Amino acid sequence: MEPKKSTKANVGRNSSLYFAIGLALMLFLTNFAINYKTYDKEAIDIGQLDLGDEDDEEIPITEQIQTPPPPPPPPAAPEVIEIVEDEEEVEETVIESTEADQETEIVEVEEVVVEEVEEDIDVPFAVIENVPIFPGCDKGDNNAKRACMSKKISDFVNKKFNTDLASDLGLSGRQRINVIFKIDKTGNVTGIRARAPHPGLEKEAKRVIGLLPKMQPGKQRGKPVNVPYSLPIIFQVQD
Repeated sequence: MEPKKSTKANVGRNSSLYFAIGLALMLFLTNFAINYKTYDKEAIDIGQLDLGDEDDEEIPITEQIQTPPPPPPPPAAPEVIEIVEDEEEVEETVIESTEADQETEIVEVEEVVVEEVEEDIDVPFAVIENVPIFPGCDKGDNNAKRACMSKKISDFVNKKFNTDLASDLGLSGRQRINVIFKIDKTGNVTGIRARAPHPGLEKEAKRVIGLLPKMQPGKQRGKPVNVPYSLPIIFQVQD
């Protein structure tokens, strides 16, 4: 028995195709709906720029330095130079020649003597060529005279020095006084200086050295010179 319906009138024969087309259409619409963007008109309204509200920039007023005008040009020289006569007469100075001629008398000049100025030279006692000679020490060589002089000065000081002075000044123990003086070119003792624990001892040492007798001055290269001399004075104060 043959079917009564035609195959073209069968709706279900293309259902899978329609389903695929519908599914693709729905995916497209869904994707479009998701990516669709909207904007608020008030948010994007930038308005109008009004330049009239801006403050005008104030330009500082600077002081203008006025340049002084250039000096006036010097007056032009007169074309005609006037010669003014001097009222006072000027005497001319005649310079005579200083060159000698045959008639000039030659004056003889006496020989000019230049005096030598002797300098004060200090030569140490240990190296002087000829030591000063203490009275009574004129025998022997230079070393013997040096030793004799040292002994004579020491004996003189020990004899003249007031050793009781230290006790009177309240000093005790071993006392040392350093004395320096010079035997000048004339043999006199000068420039006495002393250093001691007490000013009273210094004064006594200067007094005793000032009593030394006059000596023969020391000589260096045959000329009298100043000879510095150092003398330590040491004594023990008896308690």
